[in-house]
Amino acid sequence: MSKPTYVQDYQAISEVLNKYIEGCKQAKSSIMKSAFHPQATMYSVGPDGKLTGGAIPILFEGVDKDFRPSPDATAAITRIEIVGTAAGARIDANDMSGISFTDFFHLLKVDGQWTVVSKIFHTHVAR
Repeated sequence: MSKPTYVQDYQAISEVLNKYIEGCKQAKSSIMKSAFHPQATMYSVGPDGKLTGGAIPILFEGVDKDFRPSPDATAAITRIEIVGTAAGARIDANDMSGISFTDFFHLLKVDGQWTVVSKIFHTHVAR
């Protein structure tokens, strides 16, 4: 068999990102936790224009405490770029617990498994 193409990596990354999406939709961090490396981080810019975030447990606590199930929410993985063991991805989500946001993820292939090592996001203001 010839060397596999990036298709397998693309599919594996999609599976990781879909855990995140499903965890948001169900408002259960337990569904998404395995998508993130334990040392992962999450950051955004708050309404005051200041950097906010830190270690990934902040995300899990927020999902469990502040999110509500949103079975009708929509989300799309709009981009995945892969170079060797590094990848970047974008997810756009609408009406996830009443919020629309864009996430940017950095992933690394650690010990043969894709894992999110950082997430930054932008929350879209309702108009």
